[in-house]
Amino acid sequence: MVSLAGSQILSPKQRSCAPRRPGRSMRTIRSALLHPDSPWPFVLACVQALGPDAAPDTRRAAAARIRLLAKHRSDFRELVDVSGAIPVLVPLLRSIDPVAQENAMMALLNLSLEEPNRSAITAAGAIKPLVYALRTGTASAKQNAACALLSLLGIEENRATIGACGAIMPLVALLSVVSTRGKKDALTTLYRLCSARRNKERDVSAGAVVPLVHLIGERDTGTSEKAMVVLASLASIADGRDAVVEAGGIPALVETIEDGPAREKEFAVVALLQLCSECSSNRALLV
Repeated sequence: MVSLAGSQILSPKQRSCAPRRPGRSMRTIRSALLHPDSPWPFVLACVQALGPDAAPDTRRAAAARIRLLAKHRSDFRELVDVSGAIPVLVPLLRSIDPVAQENAMMALLNLSLEEPNRSAITAAGAIKPLVYALRTGTASAKQNAACALLSLLGIEENRATIGACGAIMPLVALLSVVSTRGKKDALTTLYRLCSARRNKERDVSAGAVVPLVHLIGERDTGTSEKAMVVLASLASIADGRDAVVEAGGIPALVETIEDGPAREKEFAVVALLQLCSECSSNRALLV
């Protein structure tokens, strides 16, 4: 239980002076703060309980409560951001306590559903700790870290940063070891990262092509379509085309055109077009 004792509960006048993030409506924030059922005192107590001097159980519980508070309501996500919770949640991403780590990660993921919060999460230095959790966390933590990074990719500048911080190798590893939903999240994250050419090169170097070709055969799960979209993106660079051919991508795509569902056939055609458009030897292989 997170105690409210000793928390800094603001008066209405102080609440109206609470800092706000760019893009927030001051009227909206003030209304939420002054509402009789406002969770503001509770949020402040949780933020205090996340401090470095708090007991591990207290920090774990506080992160869990913020996670739940930020899950469903946009106005609560705004309040949590204004409270200063984000900078104290980020260090928990490196916690050796897997429960505390996952609670903090899910809290940040829920907060990132509010677009202005993504900038605050990025500014708090969350990218490297999220990549750390993606590499070292439990299976569930890795999957949620991929989701959180995907959300932060809504900021275009983060695409180069996340790739440079080492996210691609552990994302590629997720293609072989997690649930269907986890694979879809990893695939979508990889695709968004591919908007930067350097990340396409990193994908190829990380061995992404082999599991992507394997996923083409997972029919009717949604992973096949996403895998072919990523392959088409990687095929826009020479190293990517070579890797797809070497991994047996052309026969796998042709088989999809022959036997796959209509939607998967469309994605296979797009990937083959990208493979053959600038490479006469690939056109010969296709024939």
